[in-house]
Amino acid sequence: MSSDVQNNYSTELPVNAFKQGLKGDQPLWGLWLGLPDASCAEIVAGAGFDWLLIDGEHAPFELDSTMRHLQAMAPYPVSAIVRPEEGRTALLKRLLDIGAQTLLIPMCDSAGQARELVQAVKYPPQGIRGLGSSLARAAKWNNVPGYLQKANDEICLIVQAETTTAMANLAEIAAVEGVDAVFIGPSDLSASMGHVGNPDHPDVVAAIEQGIATINAAGKAAGLLCINPAKASDYVAKGARFVGIGVDTLLLGNAARQLAKSFKNGTAGSADAGQSSGY
Repeated sequence: MSSDVQNNYSTELPVNAFKQGLKGDQPLWGLWLGLPDASCAEIVAGAGFDWLLIDGEHAPFELDSTMRHLQAMAPYPVSAIVRPEEGRTALLKRLLDIGAQTLLIPMCDSAGQARELVQAVKYPPQGIRGLGSSLARAAKWNNVPGYLQKANDEICLIVQAETTTAMANLAEIAAVEGVDAVFIGPSDLSASMGHVGNPDHPDVVAAIEQGIATINAAGKAAGLLCINPAKASDYVAKGARFVGIGVDTLLLGNAARQLAKSFKNGTAGSADAGQSSGY
């Protein structure tokens, strides 16, 4: 390896900018990623969002495609959050080893579950995460000095409250040491409350706003997904610290349908000012 390459290659453990950002006074705006092609992640990584979430719960991501997303995003000033399909200890270990530093775990209904998740993502003595740094991209394959001693400090654990049970236990969940943030899932919460498909129902909105207050009272950061711009701003005003405001599949689908409709209806005007006439 040439001296120039060596000088440009850092062996330091990356600071978790998202975790640091939660301590600031500005909201963190994010985008949901459901398209498993890493080119999609690379395109939006430079768009200006504070964070991008790789959704392994509902989108067709596997471990290798999740890692390719992390690699595609790494050169850009945007934080990566990974949501696995569930909080299995073995799965979380593998996600951390491929380089995820912030995890969003769905369906956390109790403080007991939250404590188990904290244990799963931390190395001993704080937790039970297995050691395998020579095989881990996160440790740059044993090239990060003191990785095993430093890694716990840069892990950000977000648990997701999305049922009436979780909301009833929210104060206890948020109080668990090692939980950095709590994410309220409006869609599943609306279903749990008997308003399936209607996260804007007044009862659901009231529950979310009360939940944000409860999370903040515990000294933790509150987040949610809300693609309604006005309502997203309202939730931030109520104390939400990080909000997902879009989904890549919806952005692509809506733009494609709008473009096709405008030409088929003969309503297409001049080229959009935000688009180049070339390609």
